[in-house]
Amino acid sequence: MIADEKSPTRISHRIFATSRSEMGINMNKNKYRLTGVIVIFCAVYSVLIFWNKTNMKTVLTEVCKELLLQTGVPSYAYIKNVDNDDFTFFENVINDICPINEYLMANENTGAVYTAADGIAQGNPAQDSENTSSKSSENAADVQISAEQTDRTVPLQENTSNAAQPDNSVQNADTQAQQGENADARQVISRNTVTGTVFSKAQLCDFSFVSKFYTVTSITSLTENILRPEEFLNKDLSITKDVTKPQILIFHTHSQETFADSVAGDPTTTIVGVGDYLTELLTQKYGYQVIHDTSVYDYVDGKLDRSKAYTYAEEGIAKILQENPSIEVVIDLHRDGVAETTHLLTEVDGKKMAKIMFFNGLSYSRVNGDIGYLYNPYRDDNLAMSLQMQLIGKAYYPDFLRNIYVNAYRYCLHERGRSMLIEAGAQTNTVEEVKNAMEPLADILNKFLSGEKVYE
Repeated sequence: MIADEKSPTRISHRIFATSRSEMGINMNKNKYRLTGVIVIFCAVYSVLIFWNKTNMKTVLTEVCKELLLQTGVPSYAYIKNVDNDDFTFFENVINDICPINEYLMANENTGAVYTAADGIAQGNPAQDSENTSSKSSENAADVQISAEQTDRTVPLQENTSNAAQPDNSVQNADTQAQQGENADARQVISRNTVTGTVFSKAQLCDFSFVSKFYTVTSITSLTENILRPEEFLNKDLSITKDVTKPQILIFHTHSQETFADSVAGDPTTTIVGVGDYLTELLTQKYGYQVIHDTSVYDYVDGKLDRSKAYTYAEEGIAKILQENPSIEVVIDLHRDGVAETTHLLTEVDGKKMAKIMFFNGLSYSRVNGDIGYLYNPYRDDNLAMSLQMQLIGKAYYPDFLRNIYVNAYRYCLHERGRSMLIEAGAQTNTVEEVKNAMEPLADILNKFLSGEKVYE
């Protein structure tokens, strides 16, 4: 007997056959998926083996460097903002593939430069003029362009040499005395009473606690091996005051840095003028003999050129130090470059003033470790100086100091142990605000050099 097409038996046979067919298809799909996973795994594994056994990373690094150099990408795109602890996945990738110190080494042959705390990789200043309006963070660069395009970079003096000129650009005690005796006459801020925070020795010996005083760029690392707070607190960096010979040198790697109300062609309204006032305070009020080097290291052959400013400054101050071996303290005084909406302002004893930031270079890359060609034998003393002065500032002048800023390079901090790069305000501050800030700064420096330490 032949079963009817619609009988239950025939239907069940069809369902069973369909199920077996679908099962076979699914099994084939799973088989293909497994095969695909295996193929992908083998491909990735092969690439990794090839990557490790060949110099592909070096080749890719060279390609990245060339692309970066050709496009003139701002280097601050790859570092943390001054007051921002977060950095992006893209920044990490760039740092791992092409660390910024390699980018800078490549730039030595092209004239591009990473300008100290300004944070911009730039070649020809005139070509970079379009970037002057793109300051999006506190560490964004204040890109200065040629004198024909802006009055903020007019040369302070006719000096295009590579070294300091002691005859006309270095102020000694005699010339300082002729500047005027108004430092004592005016109401100069100086405190003997602690009004801020004093931390315990136990707190200050804790690396995790002390590391909060620092802002570290993503291209370097302030490790426990580098920052040793207990050791740095115990360092005696005091000096014996001697009015018969110079003990402090102040100079400006970037002498062309100006402020919101600076007057074109008037160096007294630039960072050099701020250095004049700091020199006057240290000399007239605190009794030190100070050399203020006003040489121009960043304006060469009639145009702004920071590509070798630190090289020129190093040559200049080396000559001064050789001629004046009694100098024990070296200060490179700058102003920061920030977003135009940022105003680094505080008030001390009724005076409005710019905030101050101490700056350390570690000669250390987060990716490659120690940067041998930027060796600094005084790194520990540099770090101890900024830490001790930071604590004095927090105790006597709360809200006056920003976090200590740490970057990978050396700058000119390797000539003496008591060396410091200081950022006084920014381009958005007025000249008066920044000069007012020199009063607490001079007091903090004097307390530090006198051996005062602040902790419970």
